[in-house]
Order: sequence, then C-alpha cells, then structure tokens
Amino acid sequence: MFFFISDEHYFHKNIIKYCNRPFNNIAEMNETLIYNNNKIVTKNDIVVHGGDFGWFKTIKEVEIFIKRINGTHIFVRGSHDKWMNNNYHEIWQKRFGDKFIVVCHYAMLVWPRSHYNSILLFGHSHGSLNDKIQGQCYDIGVDNNNFYPISQEQIFEIMKNREDNFNIIRR
Repeated sequence: MFFFISDEHYFHKNIIKYCNRPFNNIAEMNETLIYNNNKIVTKNDIVVHGGDFGWFKTIKEVEIFIKRINGTHIFVRGSHDKWMNNNYHEIWQKRFGDKFIVVCHYAMLVWPRSHYNSILLFGHSHGSLNDKIQGQCYDIGVDNNNFYPISQEQIFEIMKNREDNFNIIRR
C-alpha cells in the first residue's frame, strides 16, 4: 500500500505559528505526526513524502529519526530540505493500474502525463490552494489532511468526484 504526505516540517518551531497548527511545541507536533503515521501505515507500506520533511542538517540525522516512522520512505525535495543530496526526486511518478500518480512539492498547471489525466499530488501550500485547484490535483500536506498521511485508495476516491484535467487528450 502507498501513502502520501507532505510538509511535516519536523523540528520547525515556527511552522506551528505560521500555519496555526494546534500544537504547544515542536515535541508535541513531532510526536503527533509520528503517532498518526504509525496508526495507519505498517512497516510494509511505502510512504512518499512530498517535500519539507523536516529541519535536519544531515542525512544521518534523518536516518536516525525515520526509524521511528513506519513504512519504507521515498522523499521528494521541498523548499526546506537542505539535508538532501542529489539522490532525491524533484518529481516522483508511478503507474497504479491505468492511472499515473505524480508527486511534486509544488502545485503545477501541467505535469507529467497531465494530458492523459494523471493525478498530481503536491504540498507547499499548506491547504491554501483548495479553492483554486482544478482537475486531478490534491494537496497532500499535513495541514490539509488532519495531520495524517493519505492512502492511495483515498486519493482515488477523491479523484472520482473531480473534473478531468483541462488539457486531457480525448481519444
């Protein structure tokens, strides 16, 4: 099973204030995010992180921290992921049956296979674009999803009620 999440901002003190998150401090936020992940994600699941994972200085710090979080983890680079080297994705994509899912930290007007009605999952906006997005797009940021990752099944269910991408090629 695949899960998607973005903008956890582990160890980022000011994100609590900037996004009006309901936490008293970093420790409470970090522990809630870890608990919420581990409540629904098993060790056998795959979690795609759509950027801004946390304020870490080194990959080693992330490797130590990520051991507490269930799943195998795939990281897409966000605007605050200074710890990443060049071995990480700017855009991640995968076919699920007859549908492609594309993950990028940023919302885009067009993206890989958007003209074939692929799904774009993005972060960065912390739920602020919900009234502006169109087509097969969804904000996977924690601020938009009650601080939980979202499953591939949930994504497909949401997309059933969304319009097609504006640039779809009709066959």
